Amino acid sequence: MSSVLYKNIGARPLWAEYGHGVWLEDRDGRRFLDTCGGVAVSSLGHRHARIAEAFERAARELAWAHAGSFTTTPAEELADLLVQQSGGLSRVQFLSGGSEAMELALKIAYQYHCERGDRDRTIVIARRQSYHGSTLGTLAISGNIQRRSIFESLLGPAEFVSPCYAYRDRAAGESDPDYARRLADELDTRIRELGADRVAAFVAETVVGSTSGAVPAVPGYLAAIAEVCRRHGVLFVLDEVMAGMGRTGHHYAYLEDGVVPDIVAIGKGLAAGYQPISAVVVSGGVHDTLGAGSGVLQNGQTHVNHPFACAIALEVQQVILDENLLANVRARGEQLRERLTQRLGGHPRVGDIRGRGLFVGVEFVEDRQTHAPARGGKELVARLKHEGLHRGLLLYPGYGTVDGVLGNHVLFAPPFIATEAEIDEMVSRFGEVVDASFPRHRDTITHQGGPRP
Repeated sequence: MSSVLYKNIGARPLWAEYGHGVWLEDRDGRRFLDTCGGVAVSSLGHRHARIAEAFERAARELAWAHAGSFTTTPAEELADLLVQQSGGLSRVQFLSGGSEAMELALKIAYQYHCERGDRDRTIVIARRQSYHGSTLGTLAISGNIQRRSIFESLLGPAEFVSPCYAYRDRAAGESDPDYARRLADELDTRIRELGADRVAAFVAETVVGSTSGAVPAVPGYLAAIAEVCRRHGVLFVLDEVMAGMGRTGHHYAYLEDGVVPDIVAIGKGLAAGYQPISAVVVSGGVHDTLGAGSGVLQNGQTHVNHPFACAIALEVQQVILDENLLANVRARGEQLRERLTQRLGGHPRVGDIRGRGLFVGVEFVEDRQTHAPARGGKELVARLKHEGLHRGLLLYPGYGTVDGVLGNHVLFAPPFIATEAEIDEMVSRFGEVVDASFPRHRDTITHQGGPRP
């Protein structure tokens, strides 16, 4: 009997014993090819030699120092690097996890307005089908109804607008610019209805992660949204806990969209899973406003700017630079989407293959022509996981893709170090998983332009 409290109470998970590169091995010696980096975390895979050496160096220097009294070289150098890569942001604070980072982003947004004398700006606008964290504060601005569930009565108020979900919501014949404009107008209208002097921030995932499966914004959307926010004095906050730190092929995912937010939260890939660490990065305007006001950031947590975690994260980010891994992310990401399209693009139950870099989603449907969402729910998730494990493949499937109830997808987020051969192997095994999970369609599945043998 285990003393660990598992997420799925009463069901013991696999016992991970060993990892190497993009592979995990359980205590029985079974090997699993990791298509998802756990949950878009393990960007360097396992047993990276330079990271192991960084652990030893850091352990010989400093375990911990209270951020209220000390700064440290790892924190300063990592912050400098993240600011340099940000496209125009100014200051960084490090925390332990993505939910903490998003919680702090909300607190900073409100404090910013308070310092300016706008204490009535308490409303946060987010998007439906979003997820921003598991604390009560971040859950309140998450449009993921599954995760809100029993906690609904505990959650504070928030407002929601439409996501940018072109596969589902773009009208027939509507261009990308027109779709982006329509969504920006919706946000503008909502702000006016609520009263611009009451809205603190608009929050969005740059690329939607686990809720809907790597849904990218159409070109021009984020720029249009940012302009609406600026017009009304609303802070533009991006959640890149999952999509940032190279996952899309750029240090920050928003750089591909030609925008710079007022605040961005980063996390999972910051230390590639070797240490728990996240960060909030803010603009000079936000930082200077706090400094000119009370001069105190109203936040305190035990492991703020943790020197050991910062040292490991710094080495991870340096490895990404030294090994030119963002180029590999872009190349392998293009390969992954191409191979998935070749293998499954004609499958009657695969509706959309999308994403950026090594952040790719496959959405399942009941009917390709109508886009009717898959009705498999949790049962299909369980079947996909089971079929994957049977073939030595770790998958990250989800349900409620479309509206929190209907729809299923699989999210791919393999390590940045994945080779061309490993990507091909992931797609090959995944194709077998899909064939096995939808057996009644096996005879009609097309494979690279022709029927499967």
